[in-house]
Amino acid sequence: MKSFGVVVVLLVLLNLSSCHGALQAGFYNGKCGTNNVESIIRNVVRQRFSRDPTIVAALLRLQFHDCFVTGCDASLLLDGPSSEKTSPPNFSVRGYDLIDQIKSALERACPRLVSCADIIAVATRDAVALARGMNYRVQTGRRDGFSGQARNVNLPGPSISVPSSIAFFGSKGFTVRDMVLLIGGGHTVGITHCSFIQDRLFNHRNTGRPDPSMNPTLRNQLRGRCPQGSPIDNLINLDQTPGSSLVVDNGSYRQARAGRAIFEIDQSMASHRSTSGIVFSLANNGASFQTQFGAAMIKMGALQVLTGRSGEIRRTCRRRN
Repeated sequence: MKSFGVVVVLLVLLNLSSCHGALQAGFYNGKCGTNNVESIIRNVVRQRFSRDPTIVAALLRLQFHDCFVTGCDASLLLDGPSSEKTSPPNFSVRGYDLIDQIKSALERACPRLVSCADIIAVATRDAVALARGMNYRVQTGRRDGFSGQARNVNLPGPSISVPSSIAFFGSKGFTVRDMVLLIGGGHTVGITHCSFIQDRLFNHRNTGRPDPSMNPTLRNQLRGRCPQGSPIDNLINLDQTPGSSLVVDNGSYRQARAGRAIFEIDQSMASHRSTSGIVFSLANNGASFQTQFGAAMIKMGALQVLTGRSGEIRRTCRRRN
């Protein structure tokens, strides 16, 4: 039965990889002369990754924050006094400079051909692969949106409950499994600030006590890093496993199973009746996680995309043409 399940997942991934709606793998093949669009993107990402491997977490977050507002239309990249960038959930989003660098390289090779939305999707996939994640076959053909407004930003925080998270993802057309994959996969790399977990350490849900679901040893370690009342907002690795904090793997699920998740949502998914079985299976099968995470990323990348004659191909990613 296990081998049959893996075959089914692989068939689903292959089907998603070939065509998802109006998107298709290899959309730019043969359209940039002797240049290969995806190779240009990959080379720029590789150069950045060699200097800063934390870019994988930045790109995963950037793609999620773009796609879950008005769809995968690069609206997050637009500058302006009321742009999505000015909304609090996006204050710590980074990676914009890398997208600009890739766009400049592509404009030199084949002007007005590649959308900023596609750059986000391909660059994120390449970063995931460099971080030892699955090299899924990303789909392209997106076009860029015309606007991005701070008032449209409504993203879940790290303390959201499992039912509320299920409702949020469900409103975008995602299953419970998709949700567990995208949250856990995104949280297997990256960092957070102490301010986002202070309540779990000292005053969980205004009880005056720490979160009882957190491993006591981890809690004491984090209290040393995040002392109550400190004016310094220190950084914490989301994956506390030595040697794993920069690797896209199933570490977040293994941590959650041991009560060692940093974010409350990750810990809650390990115990909630709707998600605990999924977390258990992903924690115990790293290869299955890679395959399923790739499929979930492909599905997310197709969220409310603009294709055909809709939208535009921006000359620069920070402003409309």
